[in-house]
Amino acid sequence: MQIRQPIRNIQDFLLSTYFADGLRITIGVLLPSLIFAQYGMLKYGMTLSLGALCVSVVDSPGPMVHRRNAMLVTTALIFVFSILTGLTNRNHYFIGFLLTISSFIFSMFYIYGLRAASIGTATLLIIVLSIDDIRPWQEVLLHAFLVLAGSLWYTGLSYFVYRLRPFRLVQQSLSDSILEVAEFLREKAKFYHHNNNYDKTYADLLQLQVSVHEKQDAVRELLFRTREIVRDSTPEGRFLLLVFVDMVDLFEQVMSTYYNYKQLHDQFDKAGILSDYEMAIKRISYALDDIAFALKSGGTPTISKRLLIEIERLKIKINKLEEDNQNQEYNTLGIIALKNIEVNIENILSRVKTIFSYFKLRRTEEIRKADVDAEKFITRQKFDLSLFTENLTYSSSTFRHSLRVTVVMLLGFVVAQILNFSHSYWILLTILVISKPGFSLTKERNYQRLIGTTIGAFIGMGVVSYIHDKDTLFIILIICMIGCYSFQRKNYVVSVLFMTPYILILFDFLGMGTIALARERIYDTFIGSGIALLASYSLFPTWEYEKLKEAMIDILKANRAYYQQVARLYFEKTYQRTEYKLARKEVYVSTANLASLFQRMFSEPKSKQLFIKEVHQFTALSHLISSYVATLSLYNKEHDFVFENFDTLKPVSNNTIYLLDTAIENLEQGKAIIDNVPLIRLAESSTAIKKGEDLVPEQFDLIQKVAYDIYKLSVKIKI
Repeated sequence: MQIRQPIRNIQDFLLSTYFADGLRITIGVLLPSLIFAQYGMLKYGMTLSLGALCVSVVDSPGPMVHRRNAMLVTTALIFVFSILTGLTNRNHYFIGFLLTISSFIFSMFYIYGLRAASIGTATLLIIVLSIDDIRPWQEVLLHAFLVLAGSLWYTGLSYFVYRLRPFRLVQQSLSDSILEVAEFLREKAKFYHHNNNYDKTYADLLQLQVSVHEKQDAVRELLFRTREIVRDSTPEGRFLLLVFVDMVDLFEQVMSTYYNYKQLHDQFDKAGILSDYEMAIKRISYALDDIAFALKSGGTPTISKRLLIEIERLKIKINKLEEDNQNQEYNTLGIIALKNIEVNIENILSRVKTIFSYFKLRRTEEIRKADVDAEKFITRQKFDLSLFTENLTYSSSTFRHSLRVTVVMLLGFVVAQILNFSHSYWILLTILVISKPGFSLTKERNYQRLIGTTIGAFIGMGVVSYIHDKDTLFIILIICMIGCYSFQRKNYVVSVLFMTPYILILFDFLGMGTIALARERIYDTFIGSGIALLASYSLFPTWEYEKLKEAMIDILKANRAYYQQVARLYFEKTYQRTEYKLARKEVYVSTANLASLFQRMFSEPKSKQLFIKEVHQFTALSHLISSYVATLSLYNKEHDFVFENFDTLKPVSNNTIYLLDTAIENLEQGKAIIDNVPLIRLAESSTAIKKGEDLVPEQFDLIQKVAYDIYKLSVKIKI
């Protein structure tokens, strides 16, 4: 597996949505210029390409109806603002006023989501690129119509590519989400490694959980908003939906395998069995890699015999360990924990086998329909004016971001006019792409832009200085364009690293100099970066701790709802499939939100990292309780047990919900006193069942204890 990994990684990338985006945008932007250049009208071709470039900003992965609508709205806006900018840019005061008003309004688009925000970015992009382009009004109109034609050309191209292979984007996105789950599994396998750094592994797992959620949410949006899939009208649509539903269930099983790994190592390191667990889990992750690759490549994966042998070997070893434990060398509960982990691994393998089986029926009508109420899993985004006006208050982080962008764009414009560089709009471009709603995101994008631009400028200078063959330069230009657009969502540093040589080679083709141009680009980038970063720190700043209370309350409510759904499996013997899955989805969403917020806090100044220790504990406990609830759910659905007297567990369950409710209340009210809230203990007689079969009450008790720890922590965090 390790030998073919580098080759597989390259193949994965070439078949990914990132590379597909890079190719589509490169063709859309480059083709008009190439065609018109053949007829000596490169100037017109470049304007068409400009329109295509602006519209490509909003063409990020998502349901085609959303992409199409966003591109059409962007087309109309860049046409109008191309005219407005062209007619006002002779007067510095007029164009400064237009830039100021536009910067505020379009930055406020963040309240409508990231795609709406990209519409605002695309419109500001056409304004910035047109500021220094002074021409007669007749040519302004011609220029605007050419921009309109270029944007319509790109919109048509994007829609045509989608119609050619309507399921392609879903296949690629689903594949990416499966790769993230495989990576999560590999990270979790490290818990079974001797002398593992538990804290680091746990922190890495939280970050990977954020990535898994983001990928799964993107797939969910695509699947449930693609009409062919929602209607179950094609075998391919049904196949993709089945794979996704099973992968979400599989991820829940992966999440549930959370134990006290230190205790396991203390007990079983000398037996050497934990390394077998590690290898078995890794083998399953490799099987998921094969599924992900088959989705993108159109192949049919086969399950590895080594995986089946590994699992069988694990079963034999754990049974032998249990048989040899006659003298009670190992703790009985420890043996039970190992057996349950092994059973869970078998269940995960069983689900993996089921997914493998779908591939054999992929293109046949025999493939069954997935039982999913798609409508309930879709998040609706409001686009009304009232949401805009409601956010016109200083308490809104989007409003403060918009004010900040407005000020820095105006400041950048003034600095650019004073310096009077030949391409001073690069200062504004840098400010535009770096300025993000939060300080940490702005800081991260700032470093990425500076590093990418500096390295890229030196590479670009080397290329244009030593390579003079136009055909070779053109090939390098195409490679740089594809690299730039392929990595813009995957790795921004690499994207900018490709972008700078691409711009320098392009200007070289236009006969506009190179070395001085590269130097100017570096200067402008540093100036723009400095302005944006200083403003994000000192001008209407938004700090992550401001969102902490809401994020923490959300995750407590989500875990409470999830726990209530799982408790029903025991007390009411009912399984409300859709409500259960909605509750589980909310746990993933809120966990990812809190974990990513916590990580962003580390990029902020120390003085703004409030309650960092407590928030870390809270994040860890929240993850722990959701893992324990997932385990409890799987005990009911997939494990055999004799314990049936569930009524004796009701006080424990009710107390757990009470503890979570009280913790929510404490956070909302900023309460600072710990009340004498008891833990409900189970009487020995109530859990007197066969030896080794008492994991259900123990799991209820574990969840109650974690809820109690969360309750105690909730009074320490006063925001």
